[in-house]
Amino acid sequence: MSPVPVGMSVSDVDRRDALLAEARSRQASVAFLQMGDPSLSLELTRLADSGVSSITLVGVNLGPLAPAHSWLRRIAAHWWRERAGERPVVTVATRLVTSLSSVDDVLLDLKPITGSEPGLTSAARKDVTGHARQVLICRGPRCTAAGSEDTMRALILAMMEAGLGDDDVLVTHTGCQFPCNRAPVVSVQPDDVWYGAVDPAAAAMIVHDHLVAGSPVESHRLPR
Repeated sequence: MSPVPVGMSVSDVDRRDALLAEARSRQASVAFLQMGDPSLSLELTRLADSGVSSITLVGVNLGPLAPAHSWLRRIAAHWWRERAGERPVVTVATRLVTSLSSVDDVLLDLKPITGSEPGLTSAARKDVTGHARQVLICRGPRCTAAGSEDTMRALILAMMEAGLGDDDVLVTHTGCQFPCNRAPVVSVQPDDVWYGAVDPAAAAMIVHDHLVAGSPVESHRLPR
């Protein structure tokens, strides 16, 4: 069976059409690790139920800040352990694809799922973080088209430069937040501060002025 490209991040969901085109050229299907349909677990189930005996997964990272490659193996292994009835052989490419032209190169090194891989839980992920604020980045259709991927990248990089982590500010991708004409939209909670037209420069200002210094950026603030 042809390899199944698996989008690893929200950015890869944005590039769904490109993934679908690549999959069709190989007579394959696609799946997504997060925020996209079909999910990896659902697609594995569909393929197994259809009688496929061997499945190869290729993680795809076409955008910034995808989760570690190990999460592809963790999710696949969790599905494999939970699968009722006959299970297909599942192999996973050991490297992520960062360009669709490199799929064949990545396929040269595959590793089977054995069921002994780490589970979905860990001691480090048991408790809610101690964050004081949560930043919601709209990834709805209009905000995505208006460049919210660049907004997200700039905001996270500025947070890293400022030394802010999950225990300070929790960054969350969302669907539509509704003031679409002001895209890209970002809101900061529980401050109830909403921003519009948040390009990368504005994202950096929000981090340094609002999240660090505590002063909302009035030039991009939306009325409430």
